[in-house]
Amino acid sequence: MKHTNVALFVPHEGCPHQCSFCNQKSISGSTKKLTEKDIDEAAATALKSDAQGREIAFFGGSFTAIEREYMISLLKTAAKYIDNKSFAGIRISTRPDAVDSEICEILKKYHVTAVELGAQSMDDEVLRLNNRGHRARDVVKASNLLKSFGFELGLQMMTGLYGSDDSESIRTAKEIIKLSPDTVRIYPTVVLKGTELERLYERGVYSPQTTEQAVKICSVLLEMFHEADIPVIRLGLHSGGDVMSGYVAGAFHPSLGELCKGEIYLRKARAAIKEANIAKGKILLYVMPQAISQMTGQNKRNIETLKSEGYDCKVKPCDSLEEYTVLAKAAHI
Repeated sequence: MKHTNVALFVPHEGCPHQCSFCNQKSISGSTKKLTEKDIDEAAATALKSDAQGREIAFFGGSFTAIEREYMISLLKTAAKYIDNKSFAGIRISTRPDAVDSEICEILKKYHVTAVELGAQSMDDEVLRLNNRGHRARDVVKASNLLKSFGFELGLQMMTGLYGSDDSESIRTAKEIIKLSPDTVRIYPTVVLKGTELERLYERGVYSPQTTEQAVKICSVLLEMFHEADIPVIRLGLHSGGDVMSGYVAGAFHPSLGELCKGEIYLRKARAAIKEANIAKGKILLYVMPQAISQMTGQNKRNIETLKSEGYDCKVKPCDSLEEYTVLAKAAHI
């Protein structure tokens, strides 16, 4: 049975700032104010599917910063599905500076189980340049508070922000790892119509990451979080909503996560070949069965890259190997 979340968007509700990169209509495909009826209809649709472990998820905007009575009305409507055990819990996303003890008490009362914070960066200057309106210390404070209340903590970060570079992204990832979140999402910056980033891009002040550049740094971050045993549950904007109609520039690819995993496997293969001291020629590369396509690479890009370096590779499954582990052996194929 599959795990299914009901994703409900609260676009721009509660946001006290207009972040440089944000256009919630493009991200979510919606500008309509969420109602209690919308929640009931979405829940009813989800309950028709054969799924377990469902959660009701409020995304977009800043959930805990919206008008209090409205926020509680949404939570009350969702909470009844937790009470009758139709859903396992409620997940919300919000700003780091919109979390305090009172908010945590309310969220607990209405069965919220997971809170995701849009950290985006742990560099105060990058946060300032992108009009985030909070500082890195707010992320630390909110994260620790949420964990003390027993919430599952999710943190979101972005790469390629205005004023950022790869070294800043790595520093941000290190600071996030120190906070020991339960999950992480990584979003390479995409320039959307109607944003401050679009204006900076048109003036030549801001240069967005290409997909190739995003894959390079995000693969490094993905491996960092893997080594820290922190699951990355999303890499790149979802291809749904209205992203493509609002897209101007930047690293948007529907299979970005797979490209990043493939990049890790390419690095691991090169290291395994070097460690095995194999001369150029025919090679067998062993990976866990689920990683065959990732080692091969999209459109066989990894196999072709290694071939250009003098290695004629064939990928084989090995049940005893773990994720991101590659074993290389010389062979006659």
